[in-house]
Amino acid sequence: MKRCLLLAAGLAVVARPGLADRIEPAQLARLPLADVVLLGEVHDNPRHHENQAVAVAGLRPAALVFEMLTAEQAALVTPDLRQNERKLALRLDWDRSGWPDFGMYHPIFLAAPDALVFGAEMPREDVRRAVADGAAATFGAEASRFGLDRPLEPEELARRTEEQRAAHCDALPADLLPGMVEAQRLRDASLALAVLEAMEATGGPVAVITGTGHARRDVGVPSLLAEAAPHLRVLSVGQFEQVPEGEVPFDMWVVTAPVERDDPCAGLREGGMTP
Repeated sequence: MKRCLLLAAGLAVVARPGLADRIEPAQLARLPLADVVLLGEVHDNPRHHENQAVAVAGLRPAALVFEMLTAEQAALVTPDLRQNERKLALRLDWDRSGWPDFGMYHPIFLAAPDALVFGAEMPREDVRRAVADGAAATFGAEASRFGLDRPLEPEELARRTEEQRAAHCDALPADLLPGMVEAQRLRDASLALAVLEAMEATGGPVAVITGTGHARRDVGVPSLLAEAAPHLRVLSVGQFEQVPEGEVPFDMWVVTAPVERDDPCAGLREGGMTP
C-alpha cells in the first residue's frame, strides 16, 4: 500500500488561526507536562523521527500510540522483541505496510522501552467504506463521542475539501473529495479512540506518533479529544519542512530541512490513488 507523502505534508501546512510557538529541535527533550502529546511528522523525513525519539525519551510516556500500527500489530510488541529492529519489523510485517523504512521508527520504540504500545491504523476496507458511506457509518456506535454523527458546516466542509484537493495534487475527481474528508475524519477518530484506550489502561502520559495533519488542534485529533475528554491536557507538536504561512494550528512547531524525494504528484497524476 503506497502512502501519499504529499498528503501527510499538505494537510499540515494549511495555516488556520491559532497560537503556536516555534521551537528548536533541542527543546523537544523538555516539552511541557501534558496527559497527551501528539508528535507530528512528515512520514518519510528521518529527522522528524529523530526528533520524535528525543521527545519521547524526555516525556517517558506510559503509552505510545502509533498511527502506523493496527491494534492487532501493537499487541505483538513485547519488551524483548522491541529491542531488535529486524525481528520487530518482521513480526509487524512492516515491509508490506507501505510506511517508510522501519529503521526510522525503531528508535521511538527504544526511547520508551516500558511504554505500552497501541495502534490506530484502520483497515483499508473501513477507509473505503468511509469514503462511500461516511465516517459515522463506518466508525459505529461511538461515532457521536467524537462528533462524527454531525455533518460539517458548509464552510468547514469547503475548506477541508480544498485541502484534500491540494493534498492529492488536483488529481482526484471532485465528487470523490468529500469522501476523502470523511476518511480523514475516520482516521482522526480512530487515533482519538486509541488515545483514550491508552489513557484508561495506563493513566498516561500518552505520546502519539502520527502525521502532522492529524496533530492539528483545529481539525485533528486534539479537537476530537477536546470533545470526548475535555479534562485531558493535550499538547500538539507539528513538524514542517518549510515555514508555513500565517498562524499555525499547533501548540508548538518545528522546522527541519526537507528530504529529497521524487515528485509525489507524478504517481497520482499518472495512475490516480485509492484510499
